Amino acid sequence: MKKKNFFVLLGVLLVTILINVIAWQSTVFCDFYVKHVFPLWINTYGRITGLVSFSVGEIMIALGVILIAFAVLLGLTAVIFLAVAKHFPICSKVKLFCKYFYKSLAGVLVIVFAVMTLNCFTLYHCSTFDEKYLQTEKEEYSLEELMNLRDYVVIQANALSAMVDRDEHQNIIYSGNMEETAIRSMQSLGEQYDQLAGYYPTPKPIATSDFLSQQHMKGYYFPFSMEANYNKVMDTMNKPATMCHELAHLKGFIYEDEANLIGFLACINSDDVAFQYSGYLSVLNYIDNDFYESINRNKEIYKSHVQIKSRVKKDNVFLTEETWQEVEKKAVIKTATVKKASNAFVDTTLVLNGIPDGSLSYTRVVGLMLDYYDCNCDIYENGTYLVKGQ
Repeated sequence: MKKKNFFVLLGVLLVTILINVIAWQSTVFCDFYVKHVFPLWINTYGRITGLVSFSVGEIMIALGVILIAFAVLLGLTAVIFLAVAKHFPICSKVKLFCKYFYKSLAGVLVIVFAVMTLNCFTLYHCSTFDEKYLQTEKEEYSLEELMNLRDYVVIQANALSAMVDRDEHQNIIYSGNMEETAIRSMQSLGEQYDQLAGYYPTPKPIATSDFLSQQHMKGYYFPFSMEANYNKVMDTMNKPATMCHELAHLKGFIYEDEANLIGFLACINSDDVAFQYSGYLSVLNYIDNDFYESINRNKEIYKSHVQIKSRVKKDNVFLTEETWQEVEKKAVIKTATVKKASNAFVDTTLVLNGIPDGSLSYTRVVGLMLDYYDCNCDIYENGTYLVKGQ
């Protein structure tokens, strides 16, 4: 590596470290960054990667895995070869190749660190959606308020389950352009919350969705390609809310609970019935589980409230049994192993970015929903919320 390149990479590394240090200390800095700088990446680089229909980020990850595997294999091979044939002339060529390869690899890792800092790490230290737009004065909610919210969501899901299009086997069918509808829904929500306004790239299906399913993941935001990606084999009603969730990350809302809330709001305010249904289904399990725990799992109390229709329960699945069988049939690694490794990776990443409860942060959407309805509605009456000013 030439001295000039070395000093450039050193400068990038030092600036990246400095940005991380400042980000951890200053919310003002991060808010300025997400408002004035972060949108540049999606409006330039994001438009370029958006020109192709396949996931650029997925290819990058595959190349990254190959590169790391090659680096490990090369290192082991070089050590063994040099130990056995250290007096052969070819050894000098092997050493030279390894020198340039690992220096180049170090440069790639510096760039990866910089991109992750700009498109991911810094976002964890911005003001939250709650702080920016909801600003509720309540710190706690009563059991009655949680019950009301739970019953409202169930009532809406039950009603919408009868309104979506279905085939002769009662499976939900969607004939429109789901990706375009997701973008319109997010842009419409951006009229109310300015950070969500503007350009969105088209959400892309992930080619290796079977492997993604083994991780029990519905989608990914790729910081390296500025893309919103979704699992193409998951059940239909997961897709609208997932698309909107991943698009929310592209607007700087990196927290999973916030993306869950934004995906929910984008869907339920859409003029598309399937999107509305997907929105309520996306939060149904979270809020129903919280309600059940809050009543100490008392089945009698639970049954006294609005019951979730069997059709809703059938629609509210990640993968159908048939799809799971196909996934397991093709699996190279056992699903339990993949899921365990994925959970550990996600938890570690979230904890390192200042989220101590790791993956459990997804469930905090219930608290945000309570904040949202407290800010936007006057009272809960006869199974519905009365919007302020109406």
